[in-house]
Amino acid sequence: MDDDTPEEIFAELKTRPIGGWGVAQIGAGTGLAVYAMWVGILQPGFRKVPLRLQVPYIPASKVQVQNVMTLLRGRKGGLVDLGSGDGRIVLEAHQHGFSPAVGYELNPWLVQLARFHAWRAGHHEKVSYRREDLWKVDLTKCKNVTVFLAPSVLSLLQEKLQAELPDDALVVTGRFPLPDWKPCRVEGQGVERAWAYSMQAQRQNVFGSKLP
Repeated sequence: MDDDTPEEIFAELKTRPIGGWGVAQIGAGTGLAVYAMWVGILQPGFRKVPLRLQVPYIPASKVQVQNVMTLLRGRKGGLVDLGSGDGRIVLEAHQHGFSPAVGYELNPWLVQLARFHAWRAGHHEKVSYRREDLWKVDLTKCKNVTVFLAPSVLSLLQEKLQAELPDDALVVTGRFPLPDWKPCRVEGQGVERAWAYSMQAQRQNVFGSKLP
C-alpha cells in the first residue's frame, strides 16, 4: 500500500463520498459567503498563479490530522505548516505542545478562517497564521514542518526543503508523499496516509548517491 502513486490517491479522493456530516462541516466552516468570495474575488486572482502551483483547498480530515500528530510524537519546539488552509494542523500542533506553531497561507480568506477557528478554540493568542507566499518563507531554523500540498508543488518544494532545513528537521506530508524522498515512517492508509522524512537521512541518501 505504501507504493500508491499520486494518480491513485487523486482517484480515491474523487471517489470517496463526503457524506452528510462532511457537507455540514464544509458548509459550517466556509459557507455560501466564502464561496461567493471565491467566485467573485479569489478565483480571478488565483488564475495569476501558474497552473502547476495551484493547490485546491481540501480540509484535512480528523484521521489525517491524527496521523500527522502520530508521526510528530516525541518531537519538540516550533512547527511550521506550509499552505495551512483553515489552520487545523497548526491548532492541533499547539495543543500537542509545539510552540511557536505557525501557519503560512497565501489565501487571505483562509487565513481569516484559521484565525476564527483559533479564536473559537480559545487559542488565538498562542498560534499564528500569516498570509505569505510559502516560497518566500525562511525555513533555516524550522525543526518541524508539515505540508498538505499537490504533487506538482511538492516536486518543487523538496528542493527548497533540501536547501534550507537543518539536519535535525522532520518533514511530514499528508495525502501525497514527496516524490523523490524516502520516508522514515508512514502512518495510515489511502488518502488518510501521512509520510515523515528525516532531513539528516535525506541528506545522507543524497550524498551517498553521489559517491563513485
